[in-house]
Parts: sequence; structure tokens; C-alpha cells
Amino acid sequence: METNPARGHLAALLTIVIWGTTFISTKVLLVDFQPVEILFIRFMMGFLALLAVCPRRLQGVTRRQEGLFALAGLCGVCLYYLLENIALTYTMASNVGVIISVSPCFTALLTHFLMRGEERLRPTFFAGFAVAMAGICLISFNGSALELDLRGDLLALLAAFVWACYALLSRKISALGHPTVLTTRRTFFYGLAFMLPALMVSGVRLELTRLTAPVNLGNLLFLGLGASALCFVTWNFAVKALGAVKTSVYIYLVPVTTVAASVLILREPFTWMTGAGTVLTLIGLLLSEGKLHWKEGTHHETGTGQMRPGD
Repeated sequence: METNPARGHLAALLTIVIWGTTFISTKVLLVDFQPVEILFIRFMMGFLALLAVCPRRLQGVTRRQEGLFALAGLCGVCLYYLLENIALTYTMASNVGVIISVSPCFTALLTHFLMRGEERLRPTFFAGFAVAMAGICLISFNGSALELDLRGDLLALLAAFVWACYALLSRKISALGHPTVLTTRRTFFYGLAFMLPALMVSGVRLELTRLTAPVNLGNLLFLGLGASALCFVTWNFAVKALGAVKTSVYIYLVPVTTVAASVLILREPFTWMTGAGTVLTLIGLLLSEGKLHWKEGTHHETGTGQMRPGD
């Protein structure tokens, strides 16, 4: 089944625009909820929303495929978010933002070594990575001093690696030919199952009044229906259309959309470092996607994630 690359790019961009604004909702919810509670509620909402949209069962799943879904749920739903949230308790949010943005490089390397022949890496990918990381550092630190915390920074690095693993798993899942909504729902199921132990030991408070408060309910719906149900489907669709590497570089734009949301919603100042960082990040994205070339003919592949006929 052929996929449309343009739709894949639009799906990835839509996903990142929404994911880049989720920090505002999470920040509001952290007043009344623990991080693991927010994660469990948002993905439970996402699971139920996908069940309502497509109630039919996923048919013809083998044990090996079931294992892929379980690993994807463990990596992309459970471990990634838990590691990221725990990292934030030890180190600065700016550090986490920069370190998480290393995940496209991890994705490229894992794809190169574990899925040989699927996606070819070009020098422009690594040039784009360097330029984008420079821009992300400008955006994230914005004149503040760099403060390192080995525990938090290593946890953030591990989260970036875990997301890269999820990217490869979602690529393998997309190649199975099952409907994206159904595979995403199955991944959510396993992610919620793996999240239960952390939820039970965190001391959950059974106070339903927290859920009925308009501000909390609105932000939970945004995270559950938008950032989880919709975005994981659009992200998986993008991976199916573009490949794991080419889709993953859109993660570079998360700090950019976060800054835009901060300026528009929270009325935070827009500095020259933020502007310069945004420009560098966009240039890095274009380089990594293969949209900018030096002394190359028009006959070559258009990026690191170009799909071959029949993929």
C-alpha cells in the first residue's frame, strides 16, 4: 500500500505542534495531580477514545506481533514519559529539553545498524543534527547558566534512547499492515498495563473532585484526546509514510513550538537568542530532511528516510 509523503510530513508537523504545547497543560495539572497520575489518565482517555472511534478488534495478530505491541507500549507510553518526568525532578527543564532532542540521532543510528537497507544516512543528516542542536541550546538556555546534574541528565538521555527504540518498533508495526488506529490502541493497552505498578506505589488519591474541576478536565481532555489519541495515530502514520528517521527529526521542532506557545499563551518574552535558535533549528530540520543540498544533482534521494519502492 502506497503512502503519501506530503501527508506524512503534515501528520508529523501536526503532532509536534500539539506535543510542543502539552507542557502548559501538564504544568497546570501538576498542582493537583502526580506525574504518573496525569500519564495514566491521559492514556486511558486516549485508549477509550480510540476504542470509540474504531471498536472492532485487531485480527490476525501473532505472538511475535503481540510482543512488538508490548515493547512499543513499554517504551513509547510507559518508560519514556516516566523517565522524562523523573529527570525533571533532578535537573533543569532546559537540560531535559536539549537532551531529549538527541533522540533523532539515536533513531538514525539504531535504524542504520538494526534495519540495514531501509534508510540510508547522509552527511546532511548529521550536519542538520549539529545545527539543530545549536539552535535548541539557544532556545532552551536563553542566556541562563548551564547546570549539570548527572542523575537527571542521564535519565533524560535514557528517555531519548527509549523514544528511539519506540520509533523503530512503530516502524516495524506499521509494516505489518494493520490499521494504524487499532495498532495504536493496542500499544496504549500495554503502556497502561506497564504503568500500573508505578501508579500503585505512587500513593494515588481517589478524589474525583479533581477531575470535575473545569480547568483540570479541559487540560486532561486536551492531553488525552489530542496529545495521546490523535497525536500517536498521526505520528505512527507519519512513520509509516516517511520512515522512522525522517519522522524523528521533527522532534527538533518541539522547543520551537513550546516557545511559540509560551509567547502566545503565557506572554513570555521573545528574545534574540530565541529567534536565532528558532532559525538554526529550522535550518537543521531542513538539512536533516534533505531539503537543503550542496553541489548535489537533482537525481538523488530527497532525505534520510526516503522509502524504496515496495516498502
